[in-house]
Amino acid sequence: MESQQEYPQQFSFEFFPPKTPEGAEKLAKVRDSLGALNPKYFSVTFGAGGSTQQGTFDTVKSIQQAGFNAAPHLSCVGSTKENISEILASYKVQGINRIVALRGDMPSGTHDIGEFRYANELVEFIRSETNDHFHIEVAAYPEFHPQASSAEDDLNNFKRKVEAGANSAITQYFFNPDAYFRFVDDCEDLNLKVPVVPGIMPITNYTQLARFSDMCGAEIPRWIRKRLESYGDDKESIKAFGEDVVSEMCQQLLEAGAPGLHFYTMNITAPTLAIWKNLGL
Repeated sequence: MESQQEYPQQFSFEFFPPKTPEGAEKLAKVRDSLGALNPKYFSVTFGAGGSTQQGTFDTVKSIQQAGFNAAPHLSCVGSTKENISEILASYKVQGINRIVALRGDMPSGTHDIGEFRYANELVEFIRSETNDHFHIEVAAYPEFHPQASSAEDDLNNFKRKVEAGANSAITQYFFNPDAYFRFVDDCEDLNLKVPVVPGIMPITNYTQLARFSDMCGAEIPRWIRKRLESYGDDKESIKAFGEDVVSEMCQQLLEAGAPGLHFYTMNITAPTLAIWKNLGL
């Protein structure tokens, strides 16, 4: 874990593109409120097969116009080199210099994987098209990607992304800090020298979290699951317990030398802000 202490700590927040004018208005308030914390950047997700492409562009633009740094997600499955090339060119013109490069999911009902199969191919393509213009973030999976055939395979996939030119990584969220520490040690053993920033998911809605976590392979430790289940529909207790658990984990990560935190905000302010205040950042 020592290796991560050499990187400056940075904090960032993730949004998804709003679907309605009301959603966009609400997100502008969230952005300004979290923007007061002086984040390194706001990242903006990109739907399966680019399904939210316009929404991602619009959200990125409004973040920049408000005076903040934006890092659009770019997923490559179901896409072509020409399409990715156009998106990169348009981001360059907008003055964007950070990209979160992901494989992404296939849009449901389609089977054409496109010209890229894996995220490392996308990273390689971004580098060949734009040299060092973009700081490239990639995804890391401390508890391993749900589709990986083995832990070793998953680590090798991550290694390929770093060797293709990734500058840093953001992890899938987790609630087990040991998984993160072990992952970083494994990277160290593979001589992968990039900051790996923990992705943090505030706990606000247990049903939604359990569904998400089963899908993406993030483990909710049994003691946390049981505690959350015991609160039933008591939203306030779920929120208070979640805030405690996640704040404590963040504290542990930062004290051990994690190079910052990346918050999955779900386009709301309060849960992230509460954790931030608990950490005294």
